[in-house]
Amino acid sequence: MKLNLLKFICFYLILQMGLLNIAQANEIEKPNVLFIAVDDLANSLGCYDDIIAKTPHIDRLAASGVVFKRAYNQLPLCNPTRASVMTGLRPDQIKVYDLDRHFRDEVPDVVTLSQSFKKAGYIASRVGKIYHYNVPASIGTDGFDDPPSWDVKINPKGRDKKDEALIYNTEPHRKISAALSWLAAEGKDEEQTDGMITTEAIGLMKKYQNRPFFLAVGFFRPHTPFVAPKKYFDLYPLETLRLPYSPPGDRDDIPVAAFAHNCPIPNYNLDIDMLLKALQAYYACVSFVDAQVGRLLKALDQLQLNRKTIVVFWSDHGYHLGEHNGIWQKRTLFEQSARSPLIIRAPNAKGNGTPCTQIVEYVDIYPTLTELAKIPNPHEMAGQSLVPLLKDPLKKWKGSAITQVLRPKDSRLLRPVMGCSIRTDRWRYTEWAEGTQGIELYDHYADPMEFNNLAIRPTQNLKKIIEELKVKLRKKASGKVPTTPFNPARL
Repeated sequence: MKLNLLKFICFYLILQMGLLNIAQANEIEKPNVLFIAVDDLANSLGCYDDIIAKTPHIDRLAASGVVFKRAYNQLPLCNPTRASVMTGLRPDQIKVYDLDRHFRDEVPDVVTLSQSFKKAGYIASRVGKIYHYNVPASIGTDGFDDPPSWDVKINPKGRDKKDEALIYNTEPHRKISAALSWLAAEGKDEEQTDGMITTEAIGLMKKYQNRPFFLAVGFFRPHTPFVAPKKYFDLYPLETLRLPYSPPGDRDDIPVAAFAHNCPIPNYNLDIDMLLKALQAYYACVSFVDAQVGRLLKALDQLQLNRKTIVVFWSDHGYHLGEHNGIWQKRTLFEQSARSPLIIRAPNAKGNGTPCTQIVEYVDIYPTLTELAKIPNPHEMAGQSLVPLLKDPLKKWKGSAITQVLRPKDSRLLRPVMGCSIRTDRWRYTEWAEGTQGIELYDHYADPMEFNNLAIRPTQNLKKIIEELKVKLRKKASGKVPTTPFNPARL
């Protein structure tokens, strides 16, 4: 009797060990996700052919993954675009057009990207800014976070907060968050908030290296104020910098609504010396963030996690640095604001190392990651998976992208105006209030900087193209482009 009992116990233990090994094997098969978000980063990177930017670490990531040369955000403003990426839905679906509305007000039960991974057994962690924060006021807090999205959240606060009194503001009547403002900081990278974010993220990699993780790392720079250690400013001597070229009269054929209400005067009426210093400060922050990305990638290598970790690098939207005779910051539907960096490195993807020039959208990020991790999508996605392009970046792809932005009522506009733009391989077509406040058409084969608005005096052939793009825009935007915000009383 005792012998049979002993045999049973041994058999049970062997069986349990076998099941444990199977479970461990399944855990190992799940790829980690390192989800790197950067605030207000234009395509000011070496891998995007920027000849000024010094970004060796991000460039190395691009060379080992797939850099999407023509990726477009859904709304070039922090809160809407981040909510769109994390829900996989367009702004019109979540009714988020500004900085004040949370997506769960409209879609309370939506399962976010990181929630999908949580449900699949992942540890979902956030360090820094993934959802919207008021920068720099909310640094060190949860900001406009979404608690169901995370198991772990960390909100570092560095010396950049303590040094705010030292920041130079070109327009003292504006908050440093909205003005061209900067500081060449003393001290080490690790003392800055973004440096601390990197340190905390590496700590989480080490802590969870033996189980699948979704680690979201959100950097605050280069959002204004442009704060970075002085050594990064030294990389960009003022005498080597130039403002973007614009032809005389560049604004003459552009609708009034096309210009953001927070930048009504070209170049904020600042002189050239001040603008070059702002440009230097912006690029300094880009290189500072690049160094932090380098630290993250080095940690992946040292922990031997790189072969089982999907790395996603993205910015919430593009950023103007003086284009069109003096546009700065975001909130436009021009290429510099609508187009954003997107790099995806998936383990063993056949396309790694080959750039992709197909048109893709930020709503494509969610279904791409769930497919790579073999996780079912919890709801209908607005975008499509980019896995075919990760396998073959040169694959034929009939992509188009929709970007929109809301203009509040102000001294220029009698009512709120929604602008909506569609980008195809050749064309950008934009309309304001369904065309009643102006339209734009740019031929990117002949005019990649969008200097010549062909919609002003269109030929018969261009009229046909405009009609075709208008139909395509309506269809992709679910049949209607709204002309009013969700709640006009809030604006």
